[in-house]
Amino acid sequence: MKILVINTGSSSIKYQLIDMPSEKVICHGIIERIGEKDAILKYKTDKIAFENSLDIADHNVGLTLIAKLLQDEENGVITKASDIDIVGHRVVHGGNTFATTTLITDAVKAKIKELSKLAPLHNPGNLQGIILAEQLFAEAKQIAVFDTAFHQTLPLVARKYAIPNSLFDQGIQVYGFHGTSHKYVSEQAIAYLKKQDTKIITIHLGNGCSMTAIENGKSIDHSMGFTPSNGLIMGTRSGDIDHALIFYLVETLGYSLEKVNKLLLKESGMLGLTGHSDLRDIQNAAENGDKSCQLALEMNAYRIKKYIGAYTAAMNGIDAIVFTAGIGENSAPLRKMVCINMNCLGIQLDNHKNEIRSKKLAEINMEDAKVKILVIPTNEELEIAKQAYGLGG
Repeated sequence: MKILVINTGSSSIKYQLIDMPSEKVICHGIIERIGEKDAILKYKTDKIAFENSLDIADHNVGLTLIAKLLQDEENGVITKASDIDIVGHRVVHGGNTFATTTLITDAVKAKIKELSKLAPLHNPGNLQGIILAEQLFAEAKQIAVFDTAFHQTLPLVARKYAIPNSLFDQGIQVYGFHGTSHKYVSEQAIAYLKKQDTKIITIHLGNGCSMTAIENGKSIDHSMGFTPSNGLIMGTRSGDIDHALIFYLVETLGYSLEKVNKLLLKESGMLGLTGHSDLRDIQNAAENGDKSCQLALEMNAYRIKKYIGAYTAAMNGIDAIVFTAGIGENSAPLRKMVCINMNCLGIQLDNHKNEIRSKKLAEINMEDAKVKILVIPTNEELEIAKQAYGLGG
């Protein structure tokens, strides 16, 4: 059975064509920097691999291009669209409605659209991907896997906000995000540690960033909340701020609510601090002496440190921290900045191991460190394929 997995991020589309249940990857790739004129397309099969830079205006253009590549006479891996049995979609916000993997219907799409107001950078793109995939792969089952599902285990003390209970009854609570990634890498970490009684902190660092405290395989706290906008400093999102700042911007500085929303979601974070949203550009500038980029990296690492401390306290201990996603897996400098001066918690980085690039699980702590520091490549696409196969296979 061929399952095409579409993982739509705020500025990217990851894709994999996977044969199930063998889990063999037939084709995989990514489109990055969607919305920019220098977007990057990567495409790889057993026979060919290439990377192009081109103008990709939006997610629709990107997904259409992926569909054409899959069926390309020279480099494609399927002969016709009907060769795809299932299209598995990552959907960021499922609210309280979707706690499990779900077959997509008109009612499901309507709910995803309704929840877009809670994840405006993600759910609209997720929904666009679903609608276009229904057209491009009309005979395939369309199945949604929700980022919020893994965090259904959050206890009330972590899930509720200190606001009137009536608002909690209306669904205002911590939902948590990047759940598919946190679930996948935590399971890999548990298997590596070879014990079930575990206390792990997973650190997902990409254009969007989040952290999860995972005790015995279950999410018990998470850095994002009602929407995927708070917590860590991200590519264009501010992360944690004093909510009174919003009222000050509106009432004193004359901002409209629409302008505030745009400011905090699309003009803040690393972009607001440096003028760049891509960490690779920021690291290069920092190495060349750019003070604003250097400070932004320090702020980013400092925020992560604070969450590590908080989650260690919440779990009364820690066995491992896990770095994952594009930045977490590839930025040795940021990992070093996070782990330095953390020996009070038993976190001790081996600088040599940290510099070694690997596409597999890597342990980068010092040999006698009490806490494992793991770099685990996330594979949300495989996790989505497994869940989609379990429902529709």
